[in-house]
Amino acid sequence: MTESLALYIHWPFCAAKCPYCDFNSHVRDRVDHAAFAAALRAELAREAARANGSGPRRKLASIFFGGGTPSLMQPETAAALIEDATQLFDALPDLEITLEANPTSVELAKLRAFRDAGVNRVSLGVQALDPAALDFLGRKHDVAEAIRALGFARETFQRVSFDLIYARPGQPEAAWRAELRQALALAADHLSLYQLTVEPGTQFATLHARGAFALPEGDEAARLYTATAEEAAHFGLLPYEVSNYAQPGAESRHNLAYWRYGDYIGIGAGAHQRLTLDGQILAARRHRAPEEWLARVQRDGHAVTEEEALSPRDRAREALLMGLRLTEGVDPARIAARSTLPFEETVEPGMLDALREEGLLAWRDGRLVATPDGLLRLDAILPLLVR
Repeated sequence: MTESLALYIHWPFCAAKCPYCDFNSHVRDRVDHAAFAAALRAELAREAARANGSGPRRKLASIFFGGGTPSLMQPETAAALIEDATQLFDALPDLEITLEANPTSVELAKLRAFRDAGVNRVSLGVQALDPAALDFLGRKHDVAEAIRALGFARETFQRVSFDLIYARPGQPEAAWRAELRQALALAADHLSLYQLTVEPGTQFATLHARGAFALPEGDEAARLYTATAEEAAHFGLLPYEVSNYAQPGAESRHNLAYWRYGDYIGIGAGAHQRLTLDGQILAARRHRAPEEWLARVQRDGHAVTEEEALSPRDRAREALLMGLRLTEGVDPARIAARSTLPFEETVEPGMLDALREEGLLAWRDGRLVATPDGLLRLDAILPLLVR
């Protein structure tokens, strides 16, 4: 049976560029909304025709509007894309449609219109509930706006997620626990908690290189990670991925498609894609610059700049790199089916044994999982384990 699909739609524009952000986001004084909407619809139609081929239409499990700041798009654009997607594919009855938004008054005023367009889940970029931290992170909202946004989102959508960034410079564990409790009490069912990292090419990278700030490392960062899980558990949110917590049943179905190495279509500037066609998994990416992406779609019907059939070993590597981030771990049979390689040929057997002896990996109910200590060291483990 053909697996269901996830659909990612990238809106590349933001009101401002955050100093920590290395996403494909751009600030523009003016955006031709009609032209970008038409181009997104054109790319979607093209990819749907390829995905469906001459066989039955693929099942659609989720749509995710990401960015950038997709809540800056016109709700009519989202409505048109949702309508197209549900006509081009067979939408599952519980189709999850997520929109990322910032907790500013401008964006909040549009949330009901996005709900009416078909969005049924919102993810708010809160990032902090501390005034100094919001200023350091370059956010355009204040604490009061964030709290108001969470309440409004809860009234408007059945499913609400929000992001927080921790391991900020000089952040004490007690202060992080208090901030996290305040956030969790605002009644979201899903929470993404990201440890602040310095990404190349960002404003933070320049400042960090100059010694303008230092980040918690080692045991200090590990204590903050452990505190995060403990506080989330008090509110019934359990970790299901390294940085994501949810009440049972409220996990992000869209992101699970990535981590479980399912098929997904990605449209919009810079979007990536993994799509099974004729027994091959094709990896594609689109031009990153919004204006060039638009010009290429208008000319060619798409802006794919690179597409390749992944080798069996590349498939296995990607499936392991993604799947071991999950609390549920990876199913060897799933790895073998997606890669066409026996599982034992996809990992270094001696290293697997060594990592198990060190208590970093374990077998649980026939699945390979990272232990709590292993999740803390996942970035170091994976290059050693994967062939």
